Amino acid sequence: MEAQALVALPVVLALELSPGDTPPRRTLTRDEAAELAALIAADLHALVPEVNEARLALAGALFDAVELLRPGFPAWATLDELARRVPRGHLENVVAFGTHEGHMPAQPLEPEAAFADGPMRLLPMSLLAPEALAEALSEKLEVELVGRGEAGERTADWLMRTLGVHLEHARYLSRNDLLALTCVQYEHVNLAPLWNLLEAALLTPYRDEATMSARGLALRYHDGKVQVQSPTDWLRQHGGDVDARAHDLAGIVFELRQYAALLDAHHLPLVLAADPTPRGYLLETPAAVDAAYDAPTLYAHEAPGLGVVAVTLAQRGEGGRARVLAHGYPLHPKALGPLVAELADRFDIAPDLHTLGRILIDREGQLGAPAESLH
Repeated sequence: MEAQALVALPVVLALELSPGDTPPRRTLTRDEAAELAALIAADLHALVPEVNEARLALAGALFDAVELLRPGFPAWATLDELARRVPRGHLENVVAFGTHEGHMPAQPLEPEAAFADGPMRLLPMSLLAPEALAEALSEKLEVELVGRGEAGERTADWLMRTLGVHLEHARYLSRNDLLALTCVQYEHVNLAPLWNLLEAALLTPYRDEATMSARGLALRYHDGKVQVQSPTDWLRQHGGDVDARAHDLAGIVFELRQYAALLDAHHLPLVLAADPTPRGYLLETPAAVDAAYDAPTLYAHEAPGLGVVAVTLAQRGEGGRARVLAHGYPLHPKALGPLVAELADRFDIAPDLHTLGRILIDREGQLGAPAESLH
């Protein structure tokens, strides 16, 4: 039994690649990971000699920031768990994990191909420090890595030769540094509200966080999900003529898709507060079928560059008056088929989608359906 509990201090080696450069692989073998870990241990000792009293654990895998910054920090959590299993003092207190027969030892340490082309690659590591040392070591790392955390020449040269890339920079960052860097990047592309939600999910998952998108859509982090205001509700609250409202709704859906893609990459689902089931689309069903009206019909609202922005299910009654039963908003291209299939199944109709070629706004200024039959 260990005399002191070990506290994990998360660190990352950030590799900034030359423009257009992409490593031909995303992982290192066990032997390669061990070689790199020895070089990193020497670098960190030169920066903060006290690291010798901690265990260095390295994952020989190249990640994007979105893969590492997920609720619960699964890559670091897995790395820490694996490192704690190795007897203390083994391998001179440096332990590295790489591939065996092409696979990393656990799924959270397998980088995803979808994020392999980013300009920065990140190798996660942890320093497992005795509890009595952890706070002081953490504070010193935060100061030293920011000030002079560039990787040593031997380490950078090894990385370039082994990975077959040219590096603009290779430097050590604490996880807090990585969070701050990602925050700045998101703010730079007008995604500060999204970062507010993501930060809450990462650092204070037990606490709700509310914000508003750049276009005024209400958002709230709650219980592991991001709840978003219904676009229909947003449209109800905003004025403007028919063309302006159609344009604004297209903008809202574009923003929703951008948020959904990023949140999905960080493993945070985007849902409606009234319907918290993650589906890849938002679906609201304000009314039930009325037998006095015609059979329900599915209509696709379209916008240039966005394709189908919304699907409306409606019945036509006396005088062609349309009665809306549901609105659905696909958050990515592959979500349209499942959205149509769910509406067809739920309302027991054929999955025939009638395209409108535009966003149809009714006389009340809401998303609607045509009064006349489409042929």
